[in-house]
Amino acid sequence: MITVTEAAATAVPLKRLSDEGVSIWLDDLSRKRITSGNLAELVEHQHVVGVTTNPSIFQAAIGSGEGYEEQLADLAVRGVTVEEAVRMMTTADVRAAADILRPVYDRTGGRDGRVSIEVDPRLAHNTKATVAEAKQLAWLVDRPNAMIKIPATKAGLPAITEVIGLGISVNVTLIFSLERYREVMDAYLAGLEQAQAAGIDLAGIHSVASFFVSRVDGEIDKRLAKAGTDEALALKGRAALANARLAYEAYEEVFASARWTALAPSGAHKQRPLWASTGVKDPAYKDTLYVDELVAPGTVNTMPEGTLKATGDHGDIHGDTVTGGYAQARADLAAVEGLGISYDEVVKQLEDEGVSKFEVAWQDLLEAVATSLSSKGVEGE
Repeated sequence: MITVTEAAATAVPLKRLSDEGVSIWLDDLSRKRITSGNLAELVEHQHVVGVTTNPSIFQAAIGSGEGYEEQLADLAVRGVTVEEAVRMMTTADVRAAADILRPVYDRTGGRDGRVSIEVDPRLAHNTKATVAEAKQLAWLVDRPNAMIKIPATKAGLPAITEVIGLGISVNVTLIFSLERYREVMDAYLAGLEQAQAAGIDLAGIHSVASFFVSRVDGEIDKRLAKAGTDEALALKGRAALANARLAYEAYEEVFASARWTALAPSGAHKQRPLWASTGVKDPAYKDTLYVDELVAPGTVNTMPEGTLKATGDHGDIHGDTVTGGYAQARADLAAVEGLGISYDEVVKQLEDEGVSKFEVAWQDLLEAVATSLSSKGVEGE
């Protein structure tokens, strides 16, 4: 974990990023990070103003057992089910993190200071169950600065609308394609319209749309390398940035539309683009690539700790690196398509893999907790 001394020494690029209108969120959470004071230190010294979690993050944190021993023992004595134990531990962490970030939430009028928790990934293709789970999580966490994460699957889209319509703030996750991103924004606006019709104050509803970045390069670069031509190799490391920049262009269009301007006077908030999966997968690329090159006002960049530390140490923050690049972004994606690499096929594959990876992580977490409960003398089932 980043120490106070490191934080003080590396705050300048992060402050510059924040000053450019990018909200810095941490893509990680654990009991140890909370109880050691590390999260509070990152908020105080490194401009961290939010936290995101996902099943993989909780699997790594709770699966290790570190910091959870006492709660696991109590849960074992009570004889709770494994799934109940997991939800008790994850919501406890999110609640504690939300309390740490509450001053940021108050200071920013609810824009930041947010902590996200995801619905059970096994529900990704079940609209009704996703809505029910979102309502339950909002109730369990019981903090105004919590955000419920809902995957942007076809079944997730109507769930987003319904949950927003209930006045619950949502982080839409696992967005890879421009078409799906537009559908997500449409689902958000429909939810705001439903909330307005129900007499709910729109000023209390916030949302972000998590657009995944590095995984796009990971898949397309693999296909470019297989093609092997000079033209193909020259395109490596460009598709993910192009995709994200065109997503921001879509965001600008939608939130300048007549439909949006009809909602804005009622206190509605724009659904901000959130750059997710910003840790670089290819060691040949600069480790701050997906931070330096995705600077735009009104965005969120959620970073794993390694990327946060790297940005603070040697991030090159030099103003808006998104809005002037739309033409080049279109050209880059067209060049990839011109080589026979199907954009639609890639983004569909990445969505399917994203859901599957989270399902596997969730199952691994359930099994780890089941083992811990059993070792304490209770089966937990």
